[in-house]
Amino acid sequence: MRAFPSDGSEALLSAMAACDADPDSSAWRDLARVVDIAARADPAVTRLWPPYTTGGQSADAAVRRELAEKLSALASRDTATRQALTEWLHHHPCPATTPPPVRPSVPPPAATTNVIRGGSVLHGPSVQARDIHGDIHFHPPASTPPPRLPVPRQLLPVTARFTDREADRRALNALRAQRPTHAPQVLVVSGLAGVGKTTFATQWLYEQASSFTDGQFYADLGGQATDEESGPVSPAVVLEAFLVALGASSVPAGIAQRSALWRSMTSGLRLAVLLDSAFTAAQVRPLLLGTPTGLTVVTSRSTLTGLRIDGASVHRLEGLPADSAVELLAVGGGTRVAREPTAAREVVRLCGRLPLAVALASAQLALRPHRSVSALADSLSRGQGAVATLRVDGEAVMRTALDMSYDILPDESRALYRRMGLLPADRHDLSLLTALADDGQGSRDTGHAADLAVHALVEANLLEETGPGTYRFHDLVQPHARHLGEELENPGRRERTLRCFVDWCLSTAASAESILTPSHRLPGHDLPAETVPPAPLDGPEEALAWLDEHRNNLMGAVRHSARVGWHTSCWRLTDLAWPLFLRLRPSEMWIEAHRLGLEAARRSGTRQGEGRMLTSGAIGLRNAGRYPEAADWYRQALEMATADNDVRQQAQAASGLGHISLLTHRLDEAHDHFEHALRLRESIGYRRGAALSRRRLGETAMAGGDLATAAEQLRRAGTELDSLGETYEATRVLALLGHVLDSGGDRAEGVRRLRDALARFRAGVARSEHWEARCLEWLGQAAESRGDHVESVRHYEAARDLFRRLSPEDAQRLDDRLRQA
Repeated sequence: MRAFPSDGSEALLSAMAACDADPDSSAWRDLARVVDIAARADPAVTRLWPPYTTGGQSADAAVRRELAEKLSALASRDTATRQALTEWLHHHPCPATTPPPVRPSVPPPAATTNVIRGGSVLHGPSVQARDIHGDIHFHPPASTPPPRLPVPRQLLPVTARFTDREADRRALNALRAQRPTHAPQVLVVSGLAGVGKTTFATQWLYEQASSFTDGQFYADLGGQATDEESGPVSPAVVLEAFLVALGASSVPAGIAQRSALWRSMTSGLRLAVLLDSAFTAAQVRPLLLGTPTGLTVVTSRSTLTGLRIDGASVHRLEGLPADSAVELLAVGGGTRVAREPTAAREVVRLCGRLPLAVALASAQLALRPHRSVSALADSLSRGQGAVATLRVDGEAVMRTALDMSYDILPDESRALYRRMGLLPADRHDLSLLTALADDGQGSRDTGHAADLAVHALVEANLLEETGPGTYRFHDLVQPHARHLGEELENPGRRERTLRCFVDWCLSTAASAESILTPSHRLPGHDLPAETVPPAPLDGPEEALAWLDEHRNNLMGAVRHSARVGWHTSCWRLTDLAWPLFLRLRPSEMWIEAHRLGLEAARRSGTRQGEGRMLTSGAIGLRNAGRYPEAADWYRQALEMATADNDVRQQAQAASGLGHISLLTHRLDEAHDHFEHALRLRESIGYRRGAALSRRRLGETAMAGGDLATAAEQLRRAGTELDSLGETYEATRVLALLGHVLDSGGDRAEGVRRLRDALARFRAGVARSEHWEARCLEWLGQAAESRGDHVESVRHYEAARDLFRRLSPEDAQRLDDRLRQA
């Protein structure tokens, strides 16, 4: 293609004159695009367009000349205008210039007809003749311009059904709007296999089509390299295809030269480029545009951190919102989905809310119109779940996609991935992953190596960072990692991995117990010195937060220990998790863990452990309202303690029986049990236990309406607990005393103590959502008694919201109270 000439205004004017007869011609339409490009450099050029009247008459000669001169002048200083004009003249050249007339040396004859005589021979535009009379005009046939290449529109077709993604659309729009005007823009859409990256990016680019009038390019970088080779597509291959599509007459051999030509030919053009399924930043970098008028969107299972150096912005695509995923499931499931909403939500959960997996599940329902959604949910919950169950033409597509992500990991990351998959855990701390990577070597560099291995898993979107040093698998990734662990790790390695996990749970739970409930420590049962180091816990709030976040891990370790016969680990872990049960009150977990722990203690022959499981487990049964069973556990504990002459344990069991009597409104019986427990504890100098017995006596007096005795017992208990540094127990007594004082008429003092207790339960060593909710309910009662309706409702609603997670029965009671308010 020839460059635009320095005196191009005349050539441009001639070409414009040649197409002047038809204002609707392709030449005029293409020239409109040139004017649009020129207007970016000088908006004033738009006043000269169109150079013809609205009715389609021929262009005004003066306006046409001014337009030609203006465009020519802009071309001399603006690259984009010069390139656009060069391309226009290439496709719409001016006709051959008419040569000046040849003046004869003798006057022509009177006849006006040209005469060529003698042995004249015509050779194209030249004449060989003896005599020529008159003017000669040659009119060679107009050259036919080469066919113009179509504007590239290479994006994949949009899917027939596209669900939601409104938040992701807004996020990409915001990233696009933030780009610097002088720099090319690169957006990376990252996410797990099957999350819908390609579909989303394609849909979004179609919505932006009006901004990219010069074309849209597409390349699948994850496809097969050649017919003979597998693996990522070379950027050299992609560049060749792109350059040919742009009309390059020849393509250089080297990748650097191809990349340079790509940037030159696209300079100033409004292009969108979608680079799909990229593996690395190095694969993408040669394909980047060099012009701020273009946009490159890259999709990848990796976050392509290296592209941030090139100014890329990264947006991580998550699974669909639950409602949108259910809507997608209903495409194939029809009314069955509406009839079984709970099962439908379970299906989309098992599919990880990934569009690909949900669409495959929907297709299964469509294929089997009589199959219930519940049956599908049951099928997906077995074995490897959706990873292996959902297939296309017999291929487990999710399994294949995850295998590809796994295969490109470094060796250390693959090993860690397999070992993590073996764990009955839904949260992973870096301290645990370091222990798993150590493999008993004790190397100083293990922590660094583990961090690198984890980074590669996060980069590949196989692991998600949920907080500082904490990670989780995606729901669909966990079964895949477990399958690889079971398939590729030998039995010895599997056992060492699980032993490491259980020991880490034991050591960290012991650390949390020493911070939150040091008085609960069981003498004579310290963990071995070689136990896996615990996760670092800085203070009571962090300890309680760790127990809350890892409650499922702890329960998984208890279940695994019970299943494989690690009896001591089973009951010790249950016992060490006491602060979790006491503060957070997960009733079902409490009961299950203590049932398993009790059986394990009996199998290991540890009577002390058996007694602890009976008394602690009975509290869980009592809190769940299972009073007869709780009483039976307390009686068994009392019989054991009496036989072993364990006075402290006798008092614990007697106090537990008293509490059940109090809850069932047998107040005299409760008083006798608590008095008995008080005497036993005082006889062995157990001051903390004695203070707790006085607290129970105060509660019993309060239930019987003897508020003066209740206040006296609670004051004595609170003073003793404060002197012992038992902040949590002292705060519980403070709340009870505040409620008693308010109920007895000393409302100002009662409310003051309740508010003080509420603040302590919300933070620090005394943190407890259960007691926070009780304080709020009592403050609501105090406000109601003084006629402050608005304040009482506010407190009741706050208490109800907390109880909904902790105690559905208490939440229902407060709902009933609010309806009556």
